[in-house]
Amino acid sequence: MEAGALVLADEGCCCIDEFDKMKNQHPALLEAMEQQSISLAKSGVSCSVKAKTAILAAANPVGGHYNKSKSVSENLKLHPALLSRFDLVFILIDKPNEELDCRLSDHIMNLHRKTNHSTNSTASLASSSSANLAEKPSGTLSTRLTPTSGENLDILPRDLMKKYIAYARKYVHPKLNPEACQIIQEFYMELRTTHQRSDATPMTTRQLESLIRLTQARTYEFKDC
Repeated sequence: MEAGALVLADEGCCCIDEFDKMKNQHPALLEAMEQQSISLAKSGVSCSVKAKTAILAAANPVGGHYNKSKSVSENLKLHPALLSRFDLVFILIDKPNEELDCRLSDHIMNLHRKTNHSTNSTASLASSSSANLAEKPSGTLSTRLTPTSGENLDILPRDLMKKYIAYARKYVHPKLNPEACQIIQEFYMELRTTHQRSDATPMTTRQLESLIRLTQARTYEFKDC
């Protein structure tokens, strides 16, 4: 990772799976997320290379089950200093749900079936999708939008996503106005007050910087602050 993935992902995104099982490489990641560079020392030669990389990591709790009585860092066995450098932390708990489990199992089974990959699959799927949409019962919006088995959905095409990211990087440069600065500061002070427990993730200025980045990412137009 030191001279590989993070450097190659400069100005991009580095996706890491099984993050909790690579503890020997966490120091390099800690430096990259803090300084956006990596220091290398090989054969008596020291250098620093750019690693301005967004990190998207997935980790599993110890024993395979998330203990709600423990903090996130304790469940993942991650140092709080490293965990605090992530702007967002999502906790996904696998709870038995008959409807969701059925949809997930149908999706996995469809991936292993060969019928959806025949030469005339495009036409058959298109007609099947139209029929399925017409047959869906009326009800709540969630019910009508739930995909059925065999539907060919492409909600967000890859080419469109690539163009959107390229456009945002080139033309979108949001900045905070005084009102937004005041709201973020008050929210940060509230977090500092309510997260003083020993088992909570410490709230530092890194979280304030994370709030600023998330606010800028959500908005296209701000006045100078």
